[in-house]
Amino acid sequence: MEQRPTRVRILTAAKELMGTIGLARTTTKEIAKAAGCSEAALYKYFANKEELFVTVLSERLPGLGALLERLTADPGGATVEENLTDIARHAALFYEQTFPMAASLYAEPQLKRRHEDAMRALGTGPHLPLEGLDGYLRAEQRAGRVRPDADTYAAASLLLGACAQRAFAYDMTATGEPPQPLDAFAAGLARTLLGGIG
Repeated sequence: MEQRPTRVRILTAAKELMGTIGLARTTTKEIAKAAGCSEAALYKYFANKEELFVTVLSERLPGLGALLERLTADPGGATVEENLTDIARHAALFYEQTFPMAASLYAEPQLKRRHEDAMRALGTGPHLPLEGLDGYLRAEQRAGRVRPDADTYAAASLLLGACAQRAFAYDMTATGEPPQPLDAFAAGLARTLLGGIG
């Protein structure tokens, strides 16, 4: 039986550990052990844990950033509502999977600051989806499919904020399940937002 490439094993182990024990408690040593390689081998592929985290987000989670880039460049034949529904679906899944990873950072302010500094150095961070969605909505505004007086940044904040809140809040319900299925949530959110900016 052929073994998967080392980089793939590292990413798989990192996603699993970050998702179960959180980013703050996950070490490169534990990731390497779970991947069946040495820590030195891990550093051949990734400069640090933050770079590994960013790679997990971009390669192993729903492709929110790539979707926003594609839609900004070319909204395609879909309606704004269809595009917003797709964005909301991707965003809800993205936040649902990243929330358990990153939440542990908020318990340790010094570690959180170090992580934020590393994210800035890598040119990434949680602000990028907001900027990406704002860019998409401005492109739709220029195309005449969003009202000219619509506040696209506020609209982007509302959509992504609702998706992040869904990821955070449903864990607190008695059943541990969201009150709406994902597709109904995404469609309702898109329709409601578009009612204000369309």
